[in-house]
Amino acid sequence: MPVTRGGKNLLRKRNNLAGAGLTEARWREEWEASRLFLTADGEAAKLWGNETIRVSPDEGWLELKLPAPLAGLANRPSGRYRLACAVEFGYRGDEVAAQASTGAVRYDIGTDPKTGRWHIDASWKKSPAPAVTLEELQAGAVVAVDVNAGHLDAAVIAADGNVAGTPFTVPLELAGLPAATRDGRLRAAVTRLIATAKAAGARAVVIEDLDFEQGRAEGRERTGSRPSRGRRGRGYRRMVAGIPTAKLRDRLTQMASNAGLSVVVVDPAYTSRWSAVHWLPLLREQHPETTGHHAAALVIGRRGLGHRARTRVNGNRTAPADAMRPARTRTRKPPAARPSNRKPAAPRGQRQPPGDKTGPPHRTTAGNQAAQDRSGPPTGQYSLLRSD
Repeated sequence: MPVTRGGKNLLRKRNNLAGAGLTEARWREEWEASRLFLTADGEAAKLWGNETIRVSPDEGWLELKLPAPLAGLANRPSGRYRLACAVEFGYRGDEVAAQASTGAVRYDIGTDPKTGRWHIDASWKKSPAPAVTLEELQAGAVVAVDVNAGHLDAAVIAADGNVAGTPFTVPLELAGLPAATRDGRLRAAVTRLIATAKAAGARAVVIEDLDFEQGRAEGRERTGSRPSRGRRGRGYRRMVAGIPTAKLRDRLTQMASNAGLSVVVVDPAYTSRWSAVHWLPLLREQHPETTGHHAAALVIGRRGLGHRARTRVNGNRTAPADAMRPARTRTRKPPAARPSNRKPAAPRGQRQPPGDKTGPPHRTTAGNQAAQDRSGPPTGQYSLLRSD
């Protein structure tokens, strides 16, 4: 069959048993184990949060609702079958018990051919926690992240907008790797960001709102100053393909929510340019190995905290000595009346039409003028003729 349950990994093992170190019988055990599963969605209105599969974490038993053709095998009322073996959750069992007594729980039962044991997984949808306001998040430190192709550059930004500690880089090479490997590396990078945030006492992670959907859709079409063809065009498309914008945002949101952190998204405009002009020389004085991406992370964190991206002449905040001084009140005088320079309105007959730059026409007729196509001017017009 062109589609094999278990994914491409199971199909490739079958086509190359020697390379996988399996025999045909051993591979068939894995193939059958991938089909031996039982899943039942939860129902909040039912007892123990599920009608088909019921688990009692306190007493350690599991019951199954048998279909009508197998109702004769039931050992419990209402066509149910209770397993003779004990069932327990070795990880977060107290949370499973609390959810089963109050809401719906989904159960997945499967087998592992390597150990020959059956396992049960419980999952449920958590109730959304109350949203934290932006003002509360800006009162403490944050972890700012600059997303790039092949690496993430991050820094812990204090509430006053300055860097706390040393900026660091998280490698994130994803080009040419399988989907499972890319997801694993993405999870590892997000885990390090969350661990850094908890160690620094931060409550939020600030990232850029990057979106290359338009650039991916345009492809090689020439648009503005974006490189489209040639070496620069190939490099640009390779860079865009290597930045996991949507995957990182979704994975970071999920994992940060489970860890009790928030995610703040800011505008990415001019982060690299302003960081190179205002912050990179200052950061290199304290940390010589700081790069432009670390400075960009600082600008991103300042935007998330509500500060301006560029530096001020007198620093970020008002000096303590100046802050203790009372503000001087100045009495403003009303402005003196200025003489009007407006010219008086012209008479109605001499007003200039709007939009016309030429002057008004003269109503008076001119006197006799000398003709240009004659040999001389007429008699009596500003000239004296000689009479011989």
